[in-house]
Amino acid sequence: MRRHAPDGYTCPFCVVVAGGQTQRNRQDDVVYRDDIVTAFVSPKWWEQNPGHVLVVPNEHVENVYEISESVLGRVYSVARIVAVALCDAYACEGTSMRQHNEPAGNQDVWHFHVHVFPRYVGDDLYRNTDRAVWVEADLRAEYASRLRPHLDHAAVAK
Repeated sequence: MRRHAPDGYTCPFCVVVAGGQTQRNRQDDVVYRDDIVTAFVSPKWWEQNPGHVLVVPNEHVENVYEISESVLGRVYSVARIVAVALCDAYACEGTSMRQHNEPAGNQDVWHFHVHVFPRYVGDDLYRNTDRAVWVEADLRAEYASRLRPHLDHAAVAK
């Protein structure tokens, strides 16, 4: 396997999935959870794309090389539902999804995850990769509370 997590790595996404919190993530960030997948507002935002969501498998899988097809399918099914919810909740003009593997692919948390971004005309998301900022919990909670009603009403069939 192609793994890069250091020895003794404490996976922050596994902590959130298990109901805990980390220095960067709280349970208030969680917008969707089932027995396979959890989705939460990311603690790191790009200025013109606030409130983007991370969708993660509940089982610890480091990257796309390890994930089963069924779990991968569920992650992307929920990512699609999150994309629709972003459009409804944030009135964004589009969405983008992004997923990274290994250090050369810009992966920086050693747990498979898909970013779902709200997009706006002229936001330059892919030109602003060095301008991401850590966001306080109260602002993340505000965005999460805007998203949850749209996900509660979504047909999240398995």
